[in-house]
Amino acid sequence: MVRAAVVDVLGGGFGVQDIDLARPEGREVLVEVRASGLCHTDLTVATHAFGDFPPPVVLGHEVAGVVAGIGPHVTEFTTGDHVVGCLVQWCGGCPACLDGRVHQCARPGATLRDPQRDGPRLSRAGLPLAQGMGLGGFAARALVHENQLTAVPRRLPFAPAALLGCGVLTGAGSVLNGARVRPGESVAVIGAGGVGLNAIAAARIAGASRVVAVDVRDGKLRHARTFGATDVVNSASADAVAAVRELTGGGVRHTFDVVGVAATTEQALRMTALGGSVYVVGLAGTGGELTLSLPRLLLQQKAIHGLVMGSGNPRRDIPRYADLYLQGRMNLDGLVSREIGLDEIDAGYAAARDPEVARVVITSF
Repeated sequence: MVRAAVVDVLGGGFGVQDIDLARPEGREVLVEVRASGLCHTDLTVATHAFGDFPPPVVLGHEVAGVVAGIGPHVTEFTTGDHVVGCLVQWCGGCPACLDGRVHQCARPGATLRDPQRDGPRLSRAGLPLAQGMGLGGFAARALVHENQLTAVPRRLPFAPAALLGCGVLTGAGSVLNGARVRPGESVAVIGAGGVGLNAIAAARIAGASRVVAVDVRDGKLRHARTFGATDVVNSASADAVAAVRELTGGGVRHTFDVVGVAATTEQALRMTALGGSVYVVGLAGTGGELTLSLPRLLLQQKAIHGLVMGSGNPRRDIPRYADLYLQGRMNLDGLVSREIGLDEIDAGYAAARDPEVARVVITSF
């Protein structure tokens, strides 16, 4: 039996109860969870008919812990290894995976069990439970395919380590992998939440000359300063497009829309300079429809890119970000605003609405 937070009804919150966890088979790894971040995506799945994880379900996809057991075909890990989970599910054999683009894997389902043949990984009273994103990290233990795990140094603290697999991978990767920001270039980031803060930090690591953070809340913008923003704009009280263009002498080279609604993407296009690029990183709900002027797009020579998980390769990028943190070059501690227990998830998500809170992490199970 394992303690886990289960969502039984959409919008009904997270209830802690005992569930059954199968033994690791094939390439599955049993992880003793030491930290699990509260990402807003899990809250969206728990409250709306969104994704492929209907209740009853165990969510939680920002996971760090210790390997407690391995299946007979596991090759990458041994008991006692410290690992970080990631929601990127990749088979390792399709053309995209062989090319290193595991975030574009054509067969992500290869990381899951065949429940008809092997039975469910998670169950309760003999009935199967859905496992959010192949991880189910809102639990004391998780059973995960080895491709969704990455080894990290043992001296890396668990709470910040948990954020590497989603918020950091997405935010920093969008800048370093997707845009490949170069020294001296200018950047704007719309949305200074957890993902946006990592984009800001990565822009400074990449050597960007100006990094402008845009948000509607002053508390978020104060955080952005500590993560490396050279300038901040409150778009609730100022014309963000005009402000960014004035600060940068005509617009930035790269704009990252971490909010992901039509209005913010339109803002991103207008604050980007001639020949620059817009990167859509976040998606708020359905996001809406974006109307484009084709002549303007052509004559202004701008590009729009959709980025998923920071175009990341977890096995390559997570160790890189862990090393940057251990060198004192990447601020992960500043992302962890509060640590809570497994039975405090609902309160944790309520606390996350505070603009002074970057991320909430479960560290007591």
